[in-house]
Amino acid sequence: MQPAVDLLARIALEAPRSVVDLGCGPGNITPLLRARWGDAAIVGLDNSAAMLERARAANPTESYENTDIGAWNPAQRHAVIYTNAALQWLPDHESLLPRLAGYVAPGGVLAMQIPRNYEAPSHRLILDAIREGPWRAKLEPVWATIATQGPAYYRRLMAPLARTLDIWETEYLQILDGDNPVADYTKGTWLTRFLDPLDEPWRGALEALYRNKIRAAYPPEPDGKTLFAFRRLFMIATF
Repeated sequence: MQPAVDLLARIALEAPRSVVDLGCGPGNITPLLRARWGDAAIVGLDNSAAMLERARAANPTESYENTDIGAWNPAQRHAVIYTNAALQWLPDHESLLPRLAGYVAPGGVLAMQIPRNYEAPSHRLILDAIREGPWRAKLEPVWATIATQGPAYYRRLMAPLARTLDIWETEYLQILDGDNPVADYTKGTWLTRFLDPLDEPWRGALEALYRNKIRAAYPPEPDGKTLFAFRRLFMIATF
């Protein structure tokens, strides 16, 4: 939640008329947007019916729509397009981000946060495990679809389009409990992308190989806690 809060805090607009939350998930950011901009028309977009059901249950007075970000083509421009930890799942940022920029009203903002932890052991060891097994030919093309790039890439892409551009990275230190908590964390997020294409026994074998690797990379502290640093990239483009 903290990255979402930090992204929101850096948006300078005081009273936008329309706010879109791209990839809103279960709607846990909607109350933050409403608290910041009480009079705005706010809509959350997601392509998961299950997530939208949870969002509507949690925030029954708010608006949500089932929409694929990659195909989104709004009828009007919006003052704020806010997206927290969603665009990393979409390919071809080279065309995606300029297209989203075109949906921002004059004076408005495109605000993005995406995980960028690919150089950390938590993610790098997934690739190592992919390359060591019989599933390599099946999964290396999946890895190749990763679209997330570094700050310089997004500056080159967006600076010609934006009136002002603010890009930064923050590394968040998480303190985790459990026997192999970093493996548990990535299984619930990034590792799933590579487990889903596999059937058993390959699926279980890949997970076991990764879990063995990650345990050594993130040893517990003397008190039993495990420290897990996670980098995130932020961008706020004003048009």
